[in-house]
Amino acid sequence: MPGNLDWCVAQLQQQAVIAYPTEAVFGLGCDPDSEHAVMQLLAFKQRPVEKGLILIAANYQQLEPYIADRELSVAQRERMFATWPGPVTWVLPAPSQTPRWLTGRFDSLAVRVSDHPLVQALCLAFGKPLVSTSANLSGQPPCRNVEEVLQQFGEAFPVLQGETGGRTNPSEIRDIISGDIIRQG
Repeated sequence: MPGNLDWCVAQLQQQAVIAYPTEAVFGLGCDPDSEHAVMQLLAFKQRPVEKGLILIAANYQQLEPYIADRELSVAQRERMFATWPGPVTWVLPAPSQTPRWLTGRFDSLAVRVSDHPLVQALCLAFGKPLVSTSANLSGQPPCRNVEEVLQQFGEAFPVLQGETGGRTNPSEIRDIISGDIIRQG
């Protein structure tokens, strides 16, 4: 059934880009391991690959293949885990095998463990994290409901039906190494 969880997972498995509700806005997501899918997503957003992307996950274990966990101190891990699951994105060191289509020009990767029930269900059903960027065309405001997604991306665009978590602002982004806040939440 278009719009339900199983249908959206099938779209992801076919390297499609989908939209789905997150804590504050709808996100665009795809399989992080598919260069084809990520390039499609970047084309929709008119976003340069050099900027890097965010991965969103149901749990930390889903993120481990993409990050250099052993480079984190106990204190850094504790600080990060104290904010998860939730609307805080952390920039973590990435190993050299993490695809450049995810990290862009950086040796790091932005990651988040979401507390949104539909994001949790989607990542668990798909079996891994998703690339996550706000669902909007370049220069347009982020979509906050299904209707806005369909207006910006077309009636046939795959969307997981549901509501956002009601937050006003996108996730805060923090650097795990410096502790700096990169984007206010």
